[in-house]
Amino acid sequence: MTDKVCIVGAGPSGLVAARALLKAGIPFDWFERHSDVGGIWDQANPGSPMYDSAHFISSKYTSHFYGLPMPESYPDYPTHRQIRDYIRTFADAFGLRPYLTTDTEVLRAEPDGEGWLVTLPGQDVRRYRALIAAVGVTWHPNTPAYPGIDGFKGEIRHTVGYRSPDEFRDKRVLIVGGGNSGVDIACDAAYGAKQAAISLRRGYRFIPKHVFGTPTDVFINHGGQLPDGVTVPEDPSALIDALVGDLTRFGLKAPDHEALTSHPIMNVQLLHHLAHGDIAARPDVASFTERTVVFTDGTEEEYDLVLLATGYDYRIPFLDESLFEWKSGHPQLYLNTFHRGIDSLYVLGFVEFADAAYQRFDEMAALVVGDLQATGPAKERLRELKAGDRPDLRGPMEYIDSPRHANYVETHTFQHVMAALRADFGWAAPDETYYDDLRRGAEGEAARS
Repeated sequence: MTDKVCIVGAGPSGLVAARALLKAGIPFDWFERHSDVGGIWDQANPGSPMYDSAHFISSKYTSHFYGLPMPESYPDYPTHRQIRDYIRTFADAFGLRPYLTTDTEVLRAEPDGEGWLVTLPGQDVRRYRALIAAVGVTWHPNTPAYPGIDGFKGEIRHTVGYRSPDEFRDKRVLIVGGGNSGVDIACDAAYGAKQAAISLRRGYRFIPKHVFGTPTDVFINHGGQLPDGVTVPEDPSALIDALVGDLTRFGLKAPDHEALTSHPIMNVQLLHHLAHGDIAARPDVASFTERTVVFTDGTEEEYDLVLLATGYDYRIPFLDESLFEWKSGHPQLYLNTFHRGIDSLYVLGFVEFADAAYQRFDEMAALVVGDLQATGPAKERLRELKAGDRPDLRGPMEYIDSPRHANYVETHTFQHVMAALRADFGWAAPDETYYDDLRRGAEGEAARS
């Protein structure tokens, strides 16, 4: 049996996996089907969902990898191009590129005894002791089967292929869906379309990106500077309601959930456009006719282009789906990282919460390293935990009942549970200095300029 591990994917989660294994001295091969690191953040990658106006929805102050702050020159909410460049700087700063094989798609991976058989192009089959799938979650668009959709004579497609407001020129456009990409693209349509509308199935909360000049994630998690004489509610829902006001005046439904119990929509530009009549709010789609969209309130309108911002399916294309237990379209994993029955299978990046993700990916990668290095009674105990331990990862939060939130975790609770596991087994905790021995001087320092 080889002692090598196979990592698949060179987006953010694959990068932290490679860095963690490199730090631990665990040998690995690392494959990326595209030509460079970056994953979805490289708009040139076929299948990337990045549109021209896309920005990070968490601020640069909370979103960086451990050991490499985002450049001071970056704005509070970097563009997708800046995130791509930051990811590439990360790969250079920690000397990761020599370990990566690009333009190589893993076609199939199959359990084989205690290890894995991995098939590469040209029927190149290699054996590994373990497999880390770091493939991301926004590559496979979910397209709902609305009644009559196949007979619609206008153009209809998923937002995964959307790039520029130029696509809206002289068209009557409907955006279906209220996630961050749907709301961003609706704002593009408000500027670029002949007529624009957004269809939302329920009442969402729209969160400003700044509170009194402080990025909202920093303000909520760390406190912000308030103007003299100003007090704000401690309850996040009351704070957001005070900042954005009554959403029903724009034709939207009132929020049907408390703040942070749904994936946060970091956008109030939509409210600006609704207030100015640049875009109209519509209820959920009921069906399609040849020329119109029929809404659940019985109204119908003609559209030339319908863009479905209806999310993505969780998939790991090179693995047989029957290897996993699935719930609401999500594979069930211990700590959203470990396969519960296959001791040598790990998944990084299949976790969602209302907070920045990259440092959580780092902490998940550290757990993988701990498991790979464990032997004897410690390894056996880890097997037992994977199989039967079901810690509460939601803490005090009661997330809305939807497939999107089936595996949602509360970030502070998740961190606490991971920290308890590290402490129990004596594993190191990654932090801002943990990877300093891998830093490469000039390349690393470039990220700070």
